[in-house]
Amino acid sequence: MTPSSVQDFIKGIPKAELHLHIEGSFEPELMFKIAKRNGIRIKYQSIEEIKTAYQFDNLQDFLDIYYEGAGVLIHEQDFYDLTWAYLEKIHAENVLHTEIFFDPQTHTDRGIPFETVINGIHHALEDGKTKLGITSKLILCFLRHLNEEAAFATLKSALPFKDWIVGVGLDSSELGHPPSKFQRVFELALKEGFLTVAHAGEEGPAAYVWEALNLLLVSRIDHGNRSLDDDKLVAELVHRNMPLTVCPLSNLKLKVVKDLKDHPLRKMMDAGLLATLNSDDPAYFGGYLTENYLAVAESLNLSKADIYELAVNSFKASFLDEESKNMMIHKVTVYYQQNS
Repeated sequence: MTPSSVQDFIKGIPKAELHLHIEGSFEPELMFKIAKRNGIRIKYQSIEEIKTAYQFDNLQDFLDIYYEGAGVLIHEQDFYDLTWAYLEKIHAENVLHTEIFFDPQTHTDRGIPFETVINGIHHALEDGKTKLGITSKLILCFLRHLNEEAAFATLKSALPFKDWIVGVGLDSSELGHPPSKFQRVFELALKEGFLTVAHAGEEGPAAYVWEALNLLLVSRIDHGNRSLDDDKLVAELVHRNMPLTVCPLSNLKLKVVKDLKDHPLRKMMDAGLLATLNSDDPAYFGGYLTENYLAVAESLNLSKADIYELAVNSFKASFLDEESKNMMIHKVTVYYQQNS
């Protein structure tokens, strides 16, 4: 067990989360409630049945239940409620800043207007700032198993909401869908002023990370586990001070690693990589941000100094302005000095 002093330290330290799919925070209780509210019949008869369905063991099975669950989200209020539930959870974990992914194609392909999706999420994030003190950024993700044309259409839909969206990303099934598939879409996104990020090197090879860096011109790599397969890539990531948004419990659930004791986080830190901890799809993967910190602290025997480094990294790697970053990092440092 993680020593209680380290547990308390983790729970209290100020943190940021940079890799969170809002649709992946859809807890069974809320899914059941919204389905009932919207008069949608789902194949699960109870909350317990939904929880049982969440016990999958590969990426595709996860994506199947993920998209089915998202199917009950119809109205702006649904997207608000989904986002607000996540914000309330992280508020209790002393998460001060979050950068949220959303998948508009999951909803627009069902006939839900883009503006319905983003209005609900945005208004919840605004309330999160005023009522909970949580700052946030919103990142639009393209579904990489769909084609380039669909991504271009989604980007076009996002342009009227540029003030609400800080960047674009790339998620869903990685293998067989390299970043290069979306190079032209990302070129246009960059011209429009968006930052870029991409999932790479989770199930896909280190070559996908190279593509994300050199073709998509990303500011962060989401996951990046397989980067360690390529020494030249590791050196390049260190040289660029390129952040990796690592998701340990997700990696365990999807069998990217067999045991958290084998997780590459420690090697990443030792190599000088700017690694951050995140929850990915916490409703499905067994824990929110604090649970991810606790799990790796126990499995990799992380010290308070290690936890402090990861918390500082979470703000360094964020898309906050430099003044805000420095303010947040100061809070982390004061906490560490008072509790180490």
